Amino acid sequence: MAKGIQVGDSAPDFTLPTQTGEKVRLHDRLGEHPVVLYFYPKDNTPGCTAQACAFRDSHEVFSDAGAEVIGVSSDSVERHAAFADQHRLPFTLLSDDGGAVRKKFGVPSALGLLPGRVTYVIDREGVVRHVFNSMTGIDKHIEEALTVVRGLKGE
Repeated sequence: MAKGIQVGDSAPDFTLPTQTGEKVRLHDRLGEHPVVLYFYPKDNTPGCTAQACAFRDSHEVFSDAGAEVIGVSSDSVERHAAFADQHRLPFTLLSDDGGAVRKKFGVPSALGLLPGRVTYVIDREGVVRHVFNSMTGIDKHIEEALTVVRGLKGE
């Protein structure tokens, strides 16, 4: 696995399909606003559902602060579509089938088995401004990302 992307690094560019099958390129989403990119293990598991719903519940606050939230896991487009529909997720989910983008970012595995849970805040220029890695601190993923996004808005 690649060395993990750290604060100050340029975010690697990638293109992945969304829950609707549309292709999204990260660097096309940057420029106008920062991106909160969060990697999570799997749709419809308790921790991942709690995290997605926490981002959903904070979506308006992130939007008002000028940021876009994007979730990434290795689940299929179809699983993402069902997950997003079931939980009324207003943000993009990307299907990283095979985990190539996870590897590009160097997202570590938990206990060597589960894909890790890492949130990145990427500024308009594509520079990573914040990294938070925790399998259990779900609320802190949202709190810390929002603090950084608000700080970027003032820059």
